[in-house]
Amino acid sequence: MENQHPIADENSSDALYQGPASLAPYPLHLGSPVIKAVDKGKIRTAAVETMHKNAEAQMQMLRKQADLLLKQAEDIEKRIRLSERIYMANMGFEPICGPMYHLYQHTENEIISLIGPMEWGVKGCPYDHWIATVRLLGDKTWEILMENTMEGGH
Repeated sequence: MENQHPIADENSSDALYQGPASLAPYPLHLGSPVIKAVDKGKIRTAAVETMHKNAEAQMQMLRKQADLLLKQAEDIEKRIRLSERIYMANMGFEPICGPMYHLYQHTENEIISLIGPMEWGVKGCPYDHWIATVRLLGDKTWEILMENTMEGGH
């Protein structure tokens, strides 16, 4: 047996393992760890199950993140549509960030006002109906604070 260290043939006089102890196919003394046959199918099955479980958990987390990103994108698109609508409305002043403004419908036009729907006093609101209460943000888009859910078609 040239350059080989495996077990010698059981029938030969060299039936004892001659290679390094760490590679012995059986315990060499009483203090040696027990060497058991490995069920490769069982190990493979457990590894594949664990892999699928972990991958599914990661995909579930990514799906939640994607859903959140989609909702944020939809919110931005809605804010842009409202902002374009407000910038097309009649505005008798230059709005600043912070205060609440109110969007009203008046005949064929929309109007921005500092006066809220409940602040018009005895004569009542001079516009057809209130659409939304909004606030100008630093990026020049408008945030909806309250909106008239009874409004149709806008």
